[in-house]
Amino acid sequence: MFGLFKKKSKLELLQEQYKKLQKEAYQLSTVNRTASDQKQAEAEAVLNQIKQLELQEGK
Repeated sequence: MFGLFKKKSKLELLQEQYKKLQKEAYQLSTVNRTASDQKQAEAEAVLNQIKQLELQEGK
């Protein structure tokens, strides 16, 4: 109940975006390989942002 209004952190938002992009890339891989590769590249960029954020929080 109390977690209902909890705002998600930037890290959580990026992780959700990464999962979404990975899922889209997988679905596109059977239909359009170039679009799938593009989604995979976007997911990799988000993953790099996640890693940078984790490093900053770790310090």
